[in-house]
Amino acid sequence: MKISIKNSAGQSQGEHEVKFELIENGRGTQAVHDAVTAYRAAQRSGTACTKNVGEVSGSNKKPWRQKGTGRARAGSNQSPLWVGGGVVFGPKPRDFSKKVSKKTRALALRKALSERLKAGDVVVLDDLKLSTPKTKEFIKLINALELKGTTLVVSNGDDKNLTLASRNIENVALTTSDSLNTYDVLRPDKLVFTRSAFEKVEARLTKE
Repeated sequence: MKISIKNSAGQSQGEHEVKFELIENGRGTQAVHDAVTAYRAAQRSGTACTKNVGEVSGSNKKPWRQKGTGRARAGSNQSPLWVGGGVVFGPKPRDFSKKVSKKTRALALRKALSERLKAGDVVVLDDLKLSTPKTKEFIKLINALELKGTTLVVSNGDDKNLTLASRNIENVALTTSDSLNTYDVLRPDKLVFTRSAFEKVEARLTKE
């Protein structure tokens, strides 16, 4: 499959032959599901914590005598029925992370990127260098490429000007080719790669 290469003005600069094999059938669908589920689970902090009856502060003294007060009998102020008492089966700190094999993650990324390429949602730029960290310069680039909706920009490495120029723009996110994952590929409406970043992702997928 060939994809068009554009410059920052949105003009065609030739074509690029995709080096990894695109997945044409239903293969990899389960891998995508597993990878996305694992990624989202890993984002959970798992720090929610409640105290059970044994952990609530208080004594074992009976609040009042058993009979003669007209009130319901009670044996402890740590009871789950009382305000400030223990919580029954409440959350405790836990690890939500799930294990996904390296091979499954690679298959999921290749499947997700294959679908986005076939749908025409991938834009590859010959180069992306901003002379200043000005937001208006980055907006000019977005308008030239006619990008609508959410956009993920994938660069070859950390670029200070690009980071500063894009961080104030709603619906625009920035990542690098090394940290690109399946969830990143599926989430935005459009994916914008620099040519070097796309070639680096290709190299990752070709190795597997």
